[in-house]
Amino acid sequence: MRRPLLFLAVVMTMATSVFPLTRAAAGTTNDITWTPCAENPAAECGTLTVPIDWRTPGGPTVDLAVARRKATDPAARTGSLIVNPGGPGESGVDFVLRRTAFFSEELTRRFDLIGFDPRGVARSNPVVCSADVVQQAPADPFMKSQADFDLWLDYSRRLRADCRARTGPLFDHVDTASVVNDVDALRAAVGDTRLTFYGLSYGTLIGQLYAERFPGRVRALALDSNVDHSLGTAAFLGTGAATAQDSFDEFVTWCERESSCALHGQDVRAFWSSLLERAGRGQVHYPGDPSFVLTTLELIRLPFSAAYGSYWQQLAELMAAIDSGATPRSALPETFTLRREHLREGLVANPLQIVCEDFHLPIRGYPEFAAHLRRMKRLAPDMLVSPLTYSFTMACLAEPAPVPNPQHRLRVSGAPVLLLANSLHDPSTGYAWASNVARQIGREARLLTYEGGGHSVYYRSACARDAIDRYLIAGTLPTDGARCPAVENAGDFVS
Repeated sequence: MRRPLLFLAVVMTMATSVFPLTRAAAGTTNDITWTPCAENPAAECGTLTVPIDWRTPGGPTVDLAVARRKATDPAARTGSLIVNPGGPGESGVDFVLRRTAFFSEELTRRFDLIGFDPRGVARSNPVVCSADVVQQAPADPFMKSQADFDLWLDYSRRLRADCRARTGPLFDHVDTASVVNDVDALRAAVGDTRLTFYGLSYGTLIGQLYAERFPGRVRALALDSNVDHSLGTAAFLGTGAATAQDSFDEFVTWCERESSCALHGQDVRAFWSSLLERAGRGQVHYPGDPSFVLTTLELIRLPFSAAYGSYWQQLAELMAAIDSGATPRSALPETFTLRREHLREGLVANPLQIVCEDFHLPIRGYPEFAAHLRRMKRLAPDMLVSPLTYSFTMACLAEPAPVPNPQHRLRVSGAPVLLLANSLHDPSTGYAWASNVARQIGREARLLTYEGGGHSVYYRSACARDAIDRYLIAGTLPTDGARCPAVENAGDFVS
């Protein structure tokens, strides 16, 4: 059965943008009419109208979906906490409606929680493509010849043209530089003179660029699991591969140590190598579904996804089940399973266009691609690539230059100190990215290190949560070089 290309099924970063500084009021409807949300009347929903192109604030507009949970103690209310859960493509509205236990009681007591669906996402004019075109993807993303590369490039061009035609004028303006202006408009619309913001994963790029563009409008920006927007193609792919390998190494170490590992006592790397070889021959399927033959990239995605919550026991059981054809002994978290086609009315969402407008990731022919692949395999002998950075790069293969929001080193001056947080063994936004972002920002950044694994830091330990809370509530920073010890079984997102 033909499946959508993995980079559309997954999803889960020289010169600054030429967008001018804009006043939040320009080209926006600043009044949000709040009404009880249909999906959850305990929260309020509304829309914010912003220009499609912030360079022409009097031009066509788009309505952004927003949601609010009011502070539980109005007498103690500090202001609004605007939240972006990343992705790209994650819905901030859904986050506010459904992730009711994510933040601490103290934080929700003091802040109105504000979530929004960024332009091009979910309820805010999503980027959409024909499911038929998506399903025409070449079968093997690990190209082996110039002919394979030409086939992929032709497919990428056709897909981009289809998505652009179906999405409309917003398609060319879903970059994060535009989102930064939207966030400033939202800040003004909720009545805050300065921005208090929590960004997770790809949402950290919003906070970084906001501090760069509007330093005087920052109150507190907590950036959890950071994207490095300074990387070119080779560095983007290489750091991603090394990060994915680091998480696999953590799994191997755990399995060698813990007798509860289904592969304990075996040579885990040799076992995994055998699975990869079989996947390359089309001889591996997902447990319980013989029709779902796993490609090499889909197989690699399993340990990568498991590392988001350090689900090592479930991963070992799944790997053993794939090898034997049996059913895993325990259920897998939703974020760990391979999601099949998400198609409705002939369309599929493609939020990865956001990446393509934020990152110029050119690959000029098969020889260059092959060189990247060889380097990634040296850096990641078990994982071969990072499913995240590899899929992002493949998704943007046909993106024309220049992109609206090209990579550059951050230049933040005049903002309060930003709090960056990162897991030491994050599988997707690696610690090296956070360290590099902190170096770019310099004195106006403080990096909090969580010494364990997993993607995102806030809910993994009381140490990390309390440090971020103190910063968002009172502006109190952890000491320079502060570290939080790893917590066993910290898990994945709470709901």
